[in-house]
Amino acid sequence: MFPIRDHNPSLRTPYVTWVLLGINVLVFISYFALFQDQRALGNFFFTWGLVPADASPVTFITSMFLHGGIMHLAGNMLFLWVFGDNMEDQMGHGGFLLFYLCSGLAAAAAQYLADPSSTIPMVGASGAIAGVMGGYLLMFPRARVDILIILIIIFRIIPVPAWIVLGAWFGLQLVQGSMTPTDMGGVAYWAHAGGFAAGLLMTVPLWRRRGGPAFWRRTDGHPPHPEARYRTVRTSIPRVRRRR
Repeated sequence: MFPIRDHNPSLRTPYVTWVLLGINVLVFISYFALFQDQRALGNFFFTWGLVPADASPVTFITSMFLHGGIMHLAGNMLFLWVFGDNMEDQMGHGGFLLFYLCSGLAAAAAQYLADPSSTIPMVGASGAIAGVMGGYLLMFPRARVDILIILIIIFRIIPVPAWIVLGAWFGLQLVQGSMTPTDMGGVAYWAHAGGFAAGLLMTVPLWRRRGGPAFWRRTDGHPPHPEARYRTVRTSIPRVRRRR
């Protein structure tokens, strides 16, 4: 299940979101050649990723701009693209950048506290992006988000309220985090959960300035922009009817 777009893209150009997308891609390209040498790649991640047992203040920052593969990068950038623009529109460019970085730091701290003795490096922007998702949930719980559902050979795009998409995602992080030992590596579920919770809490002052529940009533839980109209194009593939 992948979110691919929301129905209320921001009216303001999301420069910071674009810059963050660009930085993540460029950083990944800068060390992409290391994927041909697993030892060199491991040394790189141990140096610049967040290793709780040997953490430094620098790696709390650098780790959020590293990714473990093309699909890891693509998935994170897709989530940032879908949810980042409306949050930047509400917070302003500078405010959104600070919010993003603080969410990433909170996510890294959550993963560190989950197992301070871990020697597994953590990399990825997903903790910071989880903070964006948490803030989005508070500000726009009823925004329509198109999700791509893949069930073996069935591909379908359906619009779903943000509170279902994001609430289910957060719940999954909590369940998976409680079931997965932190020393096994893989997905940093506690970083996701910590970033999401931090992003939601940091958005509360903004939500209250907008009017709190009155903001929801005024906007019906959607971003305060006209809803986008997405055109569907008929397929040229002929339909084959079953013979009786």
